[in-house]
Amino acid sequence: MADSAIPSINKRIKALRSFLGLSQVKFSSIAALSNGYIAGVETGRITVNNRLVKLICSSFDVNEVWLRYGEGDMFSKKMFEDKRFNNLVTTVRALPPKYQDFLFDVLSMLVKLKDK
Repeated sequence: MADSAIPSINKRIKALRSFLGLSQVKFSSIAALSNGYIAGVETGRITVNNRLVKLICSSFDVNEVWLRYGEGDMFSKKMFEDKRFNNLVTTVRALPPKYQDFLFDVLSMLVKLKDK
């Protein structure tokens, strides 16, 4: 998904979040940021720094070149080679939004447990 038509890194972050079907709260939770910070980034009030780029790329397996410059695919190639990941995405997209929200809550809790 190359899209140099998305003119700024801030707008690409918003496009990524929308593509993933995540609210600002869910997106920020996965990336361990506040949703106010993500809102500021998306509106352009907050400048995107290298730390945020690295965090988003590692949290969501995003292609750093796409995030910074809008060139190439949105996601890294290795993600699409993982059949389990593709099956997971297909399954989650088939769920109604309230079940998706529940699943993201469970995944968020698992990540927190893993970090303890």
